[in-house]
Amino acid sequence: MARVSHSLLDPFVSPLVAPLYRALPIPMRFPPEGIVLIGHLIAIGGAVGFAFSTHFWWAGILAMAGVAGNHVADMVDGTHARRTGQCRNGGELLDHFTDPLSFAYWMVGLSVSCGRLDLGIALVICIYATSVLTIIKAKIIGEFTLARFGPTEFKALLCLYGVAMAIVRCLDAQGKSSGVMATWFAGGLVALGVGQLIVNLVLAVRTVNRSSAPPDTSEWKMTQTEELQGESSV
Repeated sequence: MARVSHSLLDPFVSPLVAPLYRALPIPMRFPPEGIVLIGHLIAIGGAVGFAFSTHFWWAGILAMAGVAGNHVADMVDGTHARRTGQCRNGGELLDHFTDPLSFAYWMVGLSVSCGRLDLGIALVICIYATSVLTIIKAKIIGEFTLARFGPTEFKALLCLYGVAMAIVRCLDAQGKSSGVMATWFAGGLVALGVGQLIVNLVLAVRTVNRSSAPPDTSEWKMTQTEELQGESSV
């Protein structure tokens, strides 16, 4: 399957992957799935940072470090798999499974920080709707495509927010400004996520309709029916 990125930041980030991988002390026999797992655990730490970012200055730094660390792991896991001959479909499945889950953790943490679980629910729905749309489109046209504002841009925005929140929390002893900032940021992400999802859905429908891939007209295969037929023929 072809992979095409329209990302604004990836052209600047991608050249850093190879030297970054060489600088990391990753054993050759270490499975790339382990890197995915480490990145996922780092993402959980970032979610904790988001949750406490309106209470402690260091939490914003933890949130930023969690997002950045997760992205580093996400960049080098594929490189490690290719360099060491450990490319496996299961590893790719695990990678694509944990990516939206990490984003969901961060959004829940953000909503906890401002006491607006409704915004967190909306953000998680947008994340998983976008993920499902991307995967289904890739299945139909045989091309995995990343939008201009994709995962890299979203993570960069979250990192900037973490640093900004740490600064605001240091300047605001009472924490009132940080709470308002978290609420507005979460609300802005909801508006951005819904708007981008609508646009991407329209573009995806047009793209798959223009593609040369034939529509799937196959019937569902019922395994229970085959088992019953086998039993009746005995």
